Amino acid sequence: MDAKVKASKVVDRMYNNDPFSQWLGIERIQDGAGSSELKMTIRKEMLNGFDIAHGGITYALADSALAFASNGHGRMSVSVETSISHTESLKEGDVITAIAEEMSLSNKIGVYHITIKNQNDKVVALFKGTVYRTSKEWMV
Repeated sequence: MDAKVKASKVVDRMYNNDPFSQWLGIERIQDGAGSSELKMTIRKEMLNGFDIAHGGITYALADSALAFASNGHGRMSVSVETSISHTESLKEGDVITAIAEEMSLSNKIGVYHITIKNQNDKVVALFKGTVYRTSKEWMV
């Protein structure tokens, strides 16, 4: 099976069984083996007491991009370490896009950088994730 087709089938299975990513309103722009591009809109119920997006919202979008990118190879992978730097605040109605890139891949470990930008192409957060690659294959 072609790598791109396989990645899309894996991400289909993951997304269809992921009510949280669905609640976020994530739109899948691109699926790939080791890459992912996701988009979503900041809604009122995602704001904190400062009337800006709660930091967990951008974190959750990046975490989903990490999961989809790392599992896109067809092996079940789980995060073991993540971190995020928020560089700009977000308001209701802002549209953000997460782009996951694979930086390193071995038999057991994958390292990914996820850049989150707003609708003006301005970087609003930078996320780094490390995953453990299990020996289990996705059945697609």
